[in-house]
Amino acid sequence: MSQPPLALFGTSADPPTAGHRALLAGLANHYGQVATWASDNPLKHHGAPLALRADLLQALVNDLADPRVELVQSLSSPRALETLERAEARWPQRPLVFVVGGDLAEQVPRWHRAADLLQRCRLAVVPRQGYPLNPGCLEPLRQLGGSPELLNLPVPASASSAIREQPSPELVPPVLWAELVKHNLYGLGQPSSPPAR
Repeated sequence: MSQPPLALFGTSADPPTAGHRALLAGLANHYGQVATWASDNPLKHHGAPLALRADLLQALVNDLADPRVELVQSLSSPRALETLERAEARWPQRPLVFVVGGDLAEQVPRWHRAADLLQRCRLAVVPRQGYPLNPGCLEPLRQLGGSPELLNLPVPASASSAIREQPSPELVPPVLWAELVKHNLYGLGQPSSPPAR
């Protein structure tokens, strides 16, 4: 019997949001198992260092308390193909699904050896509510030999960039708010109470 697919989801998550939490839960329900990590995206400027972003993502995974979702920080690499190679070595018999947000779909063809990546695993693109996806962005992925699938999951329209600009407890999972304050991230230096659930 063939093994169920494993979703691979790296995120620059600076910081993780309620949207990241919903996405991880949705991927677990759809695929059955998710490996996530804090990524070192060379195309993005990060406000918090990689190790701290990994700690924040681990706190989010712990709060989710779903055994189907695991932080595997050793998968993190600036190159997606290297991440895939590490995943193939760790789960040699599993079909792998590389998951990207809708905002990254147009970048994928410019990634290092993108055709190799697309031909070695499935690619799932998850649009975010409030950010319509241009359907034409999938065609270059197909031309490189990929078979991208659109995955419509209930992911709220929360953006890490909005939190960095104006931190708000409504946008940050409560488990992370104290951590952002503790590390004085995004201008949060004063103690503040997390929102009531």
